[in-house]
Amino acid sequence: MPSTSSKNSNKTQSQLLKQVIIIRRDLKLPKGKLAVQVAHASLQATLKALTKNKRTVKKWLSQGAKKVVVKAENLEELQALYEKALKQGLTAALIKDAGLTVVKPGTITALAIGPDLEEKIDEITKHLKLV
Repeated sequence: MPSTSSKNSNKTQSQLLKQVIIIRRDLKLPKGKLAVQVAHASLQATLKALTKNKRTVKKWLSQGAKKVVVKAENLEELQALYEKALKQGLTAALIKDAGLTVVKPGTITALAIGPDLEEKIDEITKHLKLV
């Protein structure tokens, strides 16, 4: 019979929340530009999530607002991930750059999924490599 602490550990693990931000690898963004796109994506998805489920966002913030940044090979992969996230009912935000510095106006640079349950986001993003 499992101990009470392992039961509590499993319950806690299944309630952990996170946000995953995905950057397009093919754009070869400079580090500063990449950081800004990650920030834009995180903020946009968080604002969307606030209108959808304030409680989830508050809980995510109370857990430390875990964020993971990974990379997709190209626009097609990024868009496929976006569609999967929407089909799963997850909050997702695609970022289109204004085009004032590195890329052309309207270039899709990043995607943020969540905050939501880790296990739900991992179903879509676990195969992606860290930036």
